[in-house]
Amino acid sequence: MSSLGTTATTMKNRQVQLIALQMSMVPNEPAKNVARAVQTLQSSLTEAGAAPAGVQRIALLPELFAAQYFPVDGGEPRHYSLAVPSPFTEPEHWFWREMASLCRQTEVVLAVSFFEQAGGWTFFNSLAVLDPGAADLFVQPVYRKLHIPHSPGYHEKFYFSPGDTPPTVYQTSRGIRIGVGICWDQWFPELARCLALNGAEVLLYPTAIGSEPQDPTLDSREHWRRTQQGHAAANLMPLMAANRTGIELAQDGSMQIRFYGSSFITDNTGAIVAEASRDADPVVLFSPVMDLDAYREARLAWGVFRDRRPDMYGSLLALDGVAKRAPV
Repeated sequence: MSSLGTTATTMKNRQVQLIALQMSMVPNEPAKNVARAVQTLQSSLTEAGAAPAGVQRIALLPELFAAQYFPVDGGEPRHYSLAVPSPFTEPEHWFWREMASLCRQTEVVLAVSFFEQAGGWTFFNSLAVLDPGAADLFVQPVYRKLHIPHSPGYHEKFYFSPGDTPPTVYQTSRGIRIGVGICWDQWFPELARCLALNGAEVLLYPTAIGSEPQDPTLDSREHWRRTQQGHAAANLMPLMAANRTGIELAQDGSMQIRFYGSSFITDNTGAIVAEASRDADPVVLFSPVMDLDAYREARLAWGVFRDRRPDMYGSLLALDGVAKRAPV
């Protein structure tokens, strides 16, 4: 799915600055977490000063930043009370009022992860984009996380239905095309490539990742980073991942996750140009100003999209890797 509009599609010298928020969250106090995120971004942007002329700023908040990472609990129905409606259903909900105010005050495009209640009984791990230059502020549609993990400490299948939105690219009012995934989505190169094919020029991944409760010796930080650096390099576009940090416990104390922060931003070759430490809390990363038109020229020069062979990739269409013939 693409949210590509017609505005600014011929704009030249399109420049962008990417901004990632990393922070810890407190349990059972969404208003406090949201207020801290808003205050941190506002103060960092004030300190940084106005964006250079013609530069679009895009900020990414961590996955499910309004709450503790509640999927650490293996099946707790009370956590469903943390869900909020889509901004297209209830734009006046307190959460969306806070996000809208932040977007307008800072004049920054926001990519906002949230726990969505859709209808009466369906819940998604979702993302919305707010654009200060858009007529309605909220950019259609809501993206719903496609890949839902389930492992010790990351019991997301209990809380979230698999997303029903195809790979989604948003176009800002200034012609910047943003491709999004959410956390576990970032381990799937198929999604990153689909986003690129749908016109993305920047990839964003809000994240909640840390230790593995079943194996305290496993530290996936470098693997996690390299996987996404590969997406940036293979698709020749910058990428931003915003993670949470801190230690969070299951309600019964049976397990804990130490979220390892390490949020980062890459250029179009996958090289890291801004990064946070494991424990920085809170911290806001700013990338250098990036020239998307120059990146587009580099993408064309490499020919990786020209030389694709989709006719040979049938194995991608089956879970077992065996290409299926269309029924006669």
